[in-house]
Amino acid sequence: MDFEQTMMELLISAGEARSQAMMAIQFARKREWAAAEQALTASGEAAKGAHHIQTQLIGADQGCGKVPVTLILVHAQDHLMNAMLCRDLAEELVMLRKELFA
Repeated sequence: MDFEQTMMELLISAGEARSQAMMAIQFARKREWAAAEQALTASGEAAKGAHHIQTQLIGADQGCGKVPVTLILVHAQDHLMNAMLCRDLAEELVMLRKELFA
């Protein structure tokens, strides 16, 4: 496993998940429901990809400290957690706006 490449993939996937979630909120603000749902779906797919990478890292570590805990790893994990929270909130905001305005 190329550690640097894996970290970059994790960062990119997490960033895409967050970006798509924010786009979903923007589409909902404009009452573009189909686009909002599409962005939420894209966010979910990117988050799944990031989570898959995270799971590979956990498996490689085997709870034994085999994966070095570097600043970039901590940064990538932070991005993933923020992206997951952002997606959850975006889903709720889109649903709320739909209930109010659709």
